[in-house]
Amino acid sequence: MSGCPFSQGPSGSTAGRTSGSGAGSGPASAPTPAPAGTPMRRDDWAGVFPAVTTPFGAGDAIDLDLFGRHVAWMADHGCAAIVTPGSLGEGGLLTLDEKRSLWERAVHVVWPELPVVAAVGACSTRECVEIARAAHAAGCRGLMVLPPYGYRGPWREMREHFARVLDATPLGCMLYNNPPAYGTDVLPGQVMELARAHPNLHAVKESSGDIRRMTAIRALAGDRLAVFVGIDDMVLEGVAAGAEGWIAGLVNGFPAESVRLFELARAGRADEAEELYRWFLPLLRLDAVPEFVHLVKLAQARAGWGNEQLRLPRMPLDREARDRAMCVIDACMQVRPAIAR
Repeated sequence: MSGCPFSQGPSGSTAGRTSGSGAGSGPASAPTPAPAGTPMRRDDWAGVFPAVTTPFGAGDAIDLDLFGRHVAWMADHGCAAIVTPGSLGEGGLLTLDEKRSLWERAVHVVWPELPVVAAVGACSTRECVEIARAAHAAGCRGLMVLPPYGYRGPWREMREHFARVLDATPLGCMLYNNPPAYGTDVLPGQVMELARAHPNLHAVKESSGDIRRMTAIRALAGDRLAVFVGIDDMVLEGVAAGAEGWIAGLVNGFPAESVRLFELARAGRADEAEELYRWFLPLLRLDAVPEFVHLVKLAQARAGWGNEQLRLPRMPLDREARDRAMCVIDACMQVRPAIAR
């Protein structure tokens, strides 16, 4: 999109807009942007937040140039923040140094226009605290806080885990509830218990698959917390239940359609939203199966961004599964809405 602050430069690099860059850079009264790392506020938690995939290149190294251009492209299409590296970004398979490189590149690309939200997950609470503090130092403005990997403890232990991470930095935070993936189910009353104790908890990503959870959280929290849809093929239902945001997966290949769908839903333009949703649903369902990382990378590669390369233990889809997925993706691509053309 021409004239957009995130557009790729002539050398193929990306950079966010800078302020105060010399004579003629704008009116003297223009506000100075908040420094990178300034905590997100409650009102910042709204809109489409891509859960960005992590591109790998030769030797299993992260392709930071491609990552930066991909982030810029999604920002250009109206996404409201960048989330990296979560489950879709294969965050559990990355070293802290690799995560730091992603955060720093994303901040470089989108600051000051958009916040970068770091996904915080690990086996131990101590490591999660270290990740949270490293993200803050790298310029992230928010955290998406996961339960510990590989351990399903009682609420007494999970509450302490979340509390330690929430208190590790002043950054605005989102709680990530995904019991099918992590085995820990944070109930609406427990979400509110954390919200009362931690003023910097601003949002919850609800991925239980039960739409009643969203209405229950809204009933208890009112406007205290922003509820985000966490599964792509529940976005219209989630908005109808009061969701203010969407942590999206297929946005990695289809940002125009994702942002437009969410905007139509939030505006109450039900007929237009339903029409776009019917086209999009076969793709959105790729985000709702165990192979979601494989499939989202396949779809975004088909849309022209990145490749299908994964990090072990994930391996490429077998031929039959890939062919089935490509049939779905190609069928949708052939009748892609005009908004993306």
